[in-house]
Amino acid sequence: MTRATELYFDFLCPYAWRGVELAAVLKTEGEAFTLRHYSLVEGNHEGNAKELTWRVTDQSLDAPDGEGYMKYLKPGLRAFLASHAAARQGESAHWAFTLALFRAHHERREPLTNETIQAAAQEAGLDLNAFAHALADEATRRAELRADLDAALEVGVFGTPTFVLPTGEAAYYRFETLTREPAQARHWWDLYRTVLTSEAGIGTIKRAKNRPARRP
Repeated sequence: MTRATELYFDFLCPYAWRGVELAAVLKTEGEAFTLRHYSLVEGNHEGNAKELTWRVTDQSLDAPDGEGYMKYLKPGLRAFLASHAAARQGESAHWAFTLALFRAHHERREPLTNETIQAAAQEAGLDLNAFAHALADEATRRAELRADLDAALEVGVFGTPTFVLPTGEAAYYRFETLTREPAQARHWWDLYRTVLTSEAGIGTIKRAKNRPARRP
């Protein structure tokens, strides 16, 4: 059985959306990916600067809206829990829901509300009764999310999307451009893997601020 590349994402992140779209294209070509979650709110929380003490899975969905980065707490957590609820219906359902919710949020600019999540579940063809039942088991969904976040911590994830290759190499890949075209997706993915596994040991590529990326 072919080992899968793990893909860590956060629904809040447009770069993660583009990474998931690319992976979805490659899946149709036989590439294996497994969806994993990483919370940018938890990763960037000031209380975790020296030691991980603030966990998104401990926070209430009824908490008052925060300020700054904390305004994303409830939308992000709501989406994560829904993602794990969708995953209960199998891998295909999970991918369909993930893509539907990403597209609603980043293409159509819809907020990550309960209404948007329900619409995404319907668009993905989920069993809505089973989805509601899985969402109602919030304690289990939070435990599943925490397991993902702990795994991300072990890898050292700090941004999304982060891909962890079956051979162990892992890196954040900031996609500035969306593609759903198979040949282009394959080219970009091969380029990523070439850089990541190169004997040159390339650790960082960051464009000079006055030299933006080329646009097709």
